[in-house]
Amino acid sequence: MNKKRHFPYLPNTDEDRAEMLQAIGAKSIDDLFADIPTELREKAILNLPPALSEPELLRHLRSLAAQNLPLGELSEETAPRPPSLVSFLGAGIYDHYIPPAVQHIVSRNEFYTAYTPYQAEASQGTLQATFEYQSLICDLTGMEVSNASLYDGASALAEAVLMAHSINGRKKVLLPKTLHPHWAQVVKTYAAGMKLHFVEVPYSPDAGVSDVEFVRDQCDDQTCCVVVQHPNFFGCLELVSQLEAMAHRVGALFIVAFDPISLGVLKPPGEYNADIAVAEGQCLGLPPSFGGPLLGIFTCKKEFIRKMPGRLIGETVDAKGQRGFVMTLQVREQHIRRERATSNICTNQALCAIAAAAYLALMGKQGIRQVAELCAQKAHYLAEQLQSIGISPLFSAPFFKEFAVKLPTDPRQLNKALISKGFLGGLPLRRYYPELENGWLLAVTEKRTKTEIDAFVQAVKAFKSG
Repeated sequence: MNKKRHFPYLPNTDEDRAEMLQAIGAKSIDDLFADIPTELREKAILNLPPALSEPELLRHLRSLAAQNLPLGELSEETAPRPPSLVSFLGAGIYDHYIPPAVQHIVSRNEFYTAYTPYQAEASQGTLQATFEYQSLICDLTGMEVSNASLYDGASALAEAVLMAHSINGRKKVLLPKTLHPHWAQVVKTYAAGMKLHFVEVPYSPDAGVSDVEFVRDQCDDQTCCVVVQHPNFFGCLELVSQLEAMAHRVGALFIVAFDPISLGVLKPPGEYNADIAVAEGQCLGLPPSFGGPLLGIFTCKKEFIRKMPGRLIGETVDAKGQRGFVMTLQVREQHIRRERATSNICTNQALCAIAAAAYLALMGKQGIRQVAELCAQKAHYLAEQLQSIGISPLFSAPFFKEFAVKLPTDPRQLNKALISKGFLGGLPLRRYYPELENGWLLAVTEKRTKTEIDAFVQAVKAFKSG
């Protein structure tokens, strides 16, 4: 008997490696990396310090972690509190309040350790929770169908564009410049090899929303879809009804990327005839956490259900007539014939979806509406206070919880000064929009108090005066 069979998990021996290299026609392991430029391979060699013992390593890691400043609130107490930053930064990730029960629910063993619920008889809890998530998302958006979630908002939008192409076969995609720049990059990356033609829709320099006349001129019988983010990256409210009419006039699909919290006060995408509506669900019970994990919300009209990526949980009855839940649609390539698969997406962020379901159930319709109203009111209060010290809004269009202003100086310098005062400032827009050199994007959630907003304005005023 070959002795190798007694040790199946030991590393390969030198003889094993030599035999494998000979079989594939390579002289050495280095040949396997020949496609990587030599200069890059040399840079990849790590100059690591001497090894540490476990206690030393833990001490080192704790010292690194201690350099982070967590998000927090201004102290109104006399006793000192640990240093933290009050956030006025948004741009896709937001500091919303999360009811403690959300963390408790998603920390339960049944949810926290569950894998894909292939065996319905052993996964009723996860299946029911996911079914409730789909139902709540449909209630929130006014859309007919929601899948059981995707990676994040950016990949959800990319999947939506590919789905639109699958539905009508057209290749011209109108992508607005007011879309989150990271999302636009992800969409184009997903579409690489599909030979889609992307047309960038400019924005009005005064209003900060997509140029409607440009969209009207570009919409023709080759247009696959018209994409809009509402509220857009600048926080402005787009003219969605006009854009929807233009898209459908030429038989194109209308795709909307929305802010879930905004639907507490804004008309949901189902009411202005969106074909596909997607979102980043981080604001529904997930902390910022260095930008992840996130949640991709994906909804569409029922007529497109078989083109929808991901999976769909359905309600049924068992042999005894009792209610049960199963995976009704599974349209990724490992489940069905590859040529019929709508996507190769391989995860659905189920735990994050359950957190969103718990958040929505705990908040209810009135709670979501109240959060949305507080965000809008406090954002407008901050805008008014900044205007009183000579810092005006960059755009004239109405906004929800996020807005851009024009500073008299480089926002990066202001942000550095604000950190020393305990504030996380806004996003310098010049990073993505060179034409908005001193543009500064601010976000205000329901967590921000009047005291915090006033102190933030005073800190900005002091920097401006100095």
